[in-house]
Amino acid sequence: MAEPTRTIAILVANPALSSILSMVVASAPNHRVRPFESELALQIYMRLAPVDLVVTDFDAENARADLVTRDLRADPGIERPDFQVIALASSVTPETKNLCIAAGIDEVIVKPMSPKYLLERITARLARRAPRRAVSPARRAAVLRPDFARHGNVIQLFGPRPQPQG
Repeated sequence: MAEPTRTIAILVANPALSSILSMVVASAPNHRVRPFESELALQIYMRLAPVDLVVTDFDAENARADLVTRDLRADPGIERPDFQVIALASSVTPETKNLCIAAGIDEVIVKPMSPKYLLERITARLARRAPRRAVSPARRAAVLRPDFARHGNVIQLFGPRPQPQG
């Protein structure tokens, strides 16, 4: 059986680093990479499509890893909240460690690191992940389009026409 395609979201401080990491991670089979420039774009995407793993950065001024992770985990609109998070950090201090634990970050990698090492960590983390849960019937019913076959070739757009009185 073929391994399912996994989606990895990348939100880092430097666009050049984002491009390099995206290219290396996308080179692996069964990895779909989505790079983002802002936390808002990432959050909107995660509300629409499932993401298996998020790579964030503590050095991002507007989207620090612990704040992004906390906001994503607290968002009830995210389609699949069981995503994993790998944070990149220039240094790991006791404060950084406490922030990671509080936010729910799964792993921290110290920069500078090899993009190949990040790919190895992503692959290892996704291999440990439990299989995806089946979609609930309520969610499936909300997503499925209504069956218009029962209407034939005419679909009534408005309620019944009022009968003239008189």
